[in-house]
Amino acid sequence: MDHAFGAAYAKSLAADLVIGALGSRTAAEALDHGMAPREVWEAVCDAMDLDNAVRWHHREERKPKIRR
Repeated sequence: MDHAFGAAYAKSLAADLVIGALGSRTAAEALDHGMAPREVWEAVCDAMDLDNAVRWHHREERKPKIRR
């Protein structure tokens, strides 16, 4: 969430935004109740209407740097 929203706003959203798909819980509450982080992230993305570039940023393949 920090990458998508910035650290301060991400913390606020996680604590304050109630999402129906999370059982009418906030992201923080959903995680505290044992919901999978991926499920919580997907619900946040849906609720905030984030595009796929943001949604899947954490899954981008990072190629190792080759030193010669």
